[in-house]
Amino acid sequence: MMTSTFQTVDPCIFVIFGASGDLTARKLVPAMYEMARAGLLPKETRILGVARREKTDDQWREELEPWVRKHNPDMDESIWRDLAGRIHYQSADATTEEGMAAVGTRIAGIDTEAGTCGNLLFFLSVASSLYEPIVQRIDLAGLVVEGKRWCSLEPSKASWQRIIVEKPFGENDQSARALNRTLGRAFEEESIYRIDHYLAKEVIQSLLVFRFANILWEPVWNQQYIDHVQISAAETVGVGQRTAFYDQTGAIRDMIQSHLFQVLAFVAMEPPTDYTPEHIRNEKVKVTDAIVPTPADRVAEFCALGQYGPGEDGDPGYAGSEGVAPGSTTETFAALQLQFQNWRWAGTPFYLRSGKRLAEKRTEVVIQFKPPAANLFRKLPITADAGRLEPNRLVFTVAPHEELSLRFETKRPGLGIRVDPIDMVAALDRDPDEPVVEAYGPLIIDAMRGDQTLFKSRIEVESAWDAVMPFLDDRSAVARAGIKDNYGPGSWGPESSRELLARHGRRWYEEERS
Repeated sequence: MMTSTFQTVDPCIFVIFGASGDLTARKLVPAMYEMARAGLLPKETRILGVARREKTDDQWREELEPWVRKHNPDMDESIWRDLAGRIHYQSADATTEEGMAAVGTRIAGIDTEAGTCGNLLFFLSVASSLYEPIVQRIDLAGLVVEGKRWCSLEPSKASWQRIIVEKPFGENDQSARALNRTLGRAFEEESIYRIDHYLAKEVIQSLLVFRFANILWEPVWNQQYIDHVQISAAETVGVGQRTAFYDQTGAIRDMIQSHLFQVLAFVAMEPPTDYTPEHIRNEKVKVTDAIVPTPADRVAEFCALGQYGPGEDGDPGYAGSEGVAPGSTTETFAALQLQFQNWRWAGTPFYLRSGKRLAEKRTEVVIQFKPPAANLFRKLPITADAGRLEPNRLVFTVAPHEELSLRFETKRPGLGIRVDPIDMVAALDRDPDEPVVEAYGPLIIDAMRGDQTLFKSRIEVESAWDAVMPFLDDRSAVARAGIKDNYGPGSWGPESSRELLARHGRRWYEEERS
């Protein structure tokens, strides 16, 4: 449950726009309870929910309690009562002048009563179409006061106003840049926190420790020794009731451009000189900046796109689901091949893959090393393929469990020499006696600290969009031809996904396991 640094957590008013939404009840408020239980939430901190529906403070607290209890079956009643007393609600349309004025008045009253010193942390838990109108209203209402000092005896202690922006951060390269411009008019870049809860996952953060706290790996963490990298996020569930949203989004926007690019950055980045927000984020930006643009006339060679078809369980398939536009080419599966133009990774492909209705729920990073330059044992019997040594491989499993495995070659016990691959596996799951912590909690605490280490920068977001746009705009037309019902539920995606690797003599990890 450690956050990335140990700066002071300043008291603030945590203002949640979209307080009546699913994310607030299921994730944000339970996360705040967990942070209070851990002693990380200052006693002066207040939570102010803002939504259009009319309700009182007490009514909202009563609505939230079952969700907190569901997420924390052993809920400490005294901690919840204390936190509930610090939760407030304001009915308002935050996209209007009158609505934001009412929010401002309520903030001023809570700040005076609680002593939060003018510190505000806004969270946009609303539809992405409302991001810009709400940010503009925050700015026009004068809620962001740059340089305002609340203690003249200690000038270094300035009140702050920060904002957390939930994904999707834009729908394409142009909308992402427009949103960044809107945010930049109201907030300094150091006050903008583009959140991605994937970076709060233990295994993802362990990647940095694994790479940079051990002398064994960094010398071979490059194109000379690594053949390729696979980053996958597979789901067994379908789109469900989210068809209206998903048909405008797809797997690339929903998962690859956001979550998997964050994992990619941690795998591919250069060693930072220090574990600080500035150094970490600077190196992540260099990763996305080094991605080779996909040629417009070769997009189909570098991707595999698909939609799941009808299933035996009565699922009509994506194309037959209510809310999906006729002839939709929105991908429920995507596998992309990316190349880098830098000294560390030139020539080493990275394969990013995500899909729904696949064979297993599995999120993992596979580091496939190159085989030895010479095979001393080529004339001896070897387990699978005579004359072929299995390459070394590292696998970071994020879900459904957390573990690290390393495959290497050994001698099979017995007479003579027979080479066998074995896997050394280490469980990375947290101590079972430790409570499971909602990923949003530590990230929100980091925002209260002013620590942007695990948040995306403006340049990083825009570079990621630039990298995936060839697979989303008109250039992807050839790759999307025949996309309807091109893989069966319970499979590993369309045949083109296997071919994406096979044409270079490679295989997906599940093929290696089978």
